Amino acid sequence: MREDIEFDAEGALLRGWFYAPDGNATDRPAACVVMAHGWSSTKEMYLDKFAEVFAAAGLAVLVFDNRGWGDSGTAPGKPRHEIDPWEQIRDYQHAITHAQNRPEVDPDRIGVWGTSFSAAHAFVVAAIDRRVKAVSGQAPFISGRATYANLVRVNNLVAGPEIFTADRRARADGKAPAMVPVIGTDPGELVGLPTPDSYEYFNHARAELDPDWPNEVTLRSLDLFYGYEPARYLPDITPTPLLMIVGRADGLTGGNLAAAAYQSAAEPKKIVLLPGGHFAAYTGDGFTVASEAARDWYLQHLAAA
Repeated sequence: MREDIEFDAEGALLRGWFYAPDGNATDRPAACVVMAHGWSSTKEMYLDKFAEVFAAAGLAVLVFDNRGWGDSGTAPGKPRHEIDPWEQIRDYQHAITHAQNRPEVDPDRIGVWGTSFSAAHAFVVAAIDRRVKAVSGQAPFISGRATYANLVRVNNLVAGPEIFTADRRARADGKAPAMVPVIGTDPGELVGLPTPDSYEYFNHARAELDPDWPNEVTLRSLDLFYGYEPARYLPDITPTPLLMIVGRADGLTGGNLAAAAYQSAAEPKKIVLLPGGHFAAYTGDGFTVASEAARDWYLQHLAAA
């Protein structure tokens, strides 16, 4: 059973869904998995499918939209469609607190799940917040600097820091933030995610899953992800059990970067490699493997917790 929820996060009203665990006939509170989507995505983009797999296995699930995206609001004075990784990390922590305060949830058995950009957040949260007892991240964002060099290009030239200067000065003068498309096909236009599979994924998602998805993000969001290096937190996740799910051909956040970064994490840990690219885990056999691997990880380690 799914319930619409909302909770406060530093003045931003976050909205999402709470899934009660299927078949929980006992009075014992359930373990809970806290979930959010990746860079510019919304919860309607397949997160319900993952949550249903987890709930069917007896786990409670809390799914939320990041602040400024989907159904969630923003803090006063903040623009919509801006992606600040550290705000989103704190939103995970607010979501954990909301879950802990629900009577259906065992507050000592909390797991976090993320995908792409939010997989990075899930790893950071697991490293800094010991309320987390198990973590799973699929197709994880690993390095802002490496990803920036790969993606933020115009006519195949890496965009320099000067692109952010005018926006910073204009915003300081009270002007509206500069916006760029998330996807596009013109190599002379700066977009957030210029890969062909990103274009295909978001066009399909807007047509079939979330027709209100806005193809825009603040320019500052690109500046913020340049300085975000979540892989540096991987060694600090231990002793929390870590699952990483990686697309072998992930050319967006870098399957090779993820596999290399995995080596820096301490036990207990596990890596699952999927055939396909960055979006392979959302549909078909990739979804089956990714969702069941995460489900089994939480059942094993949250039960132990």
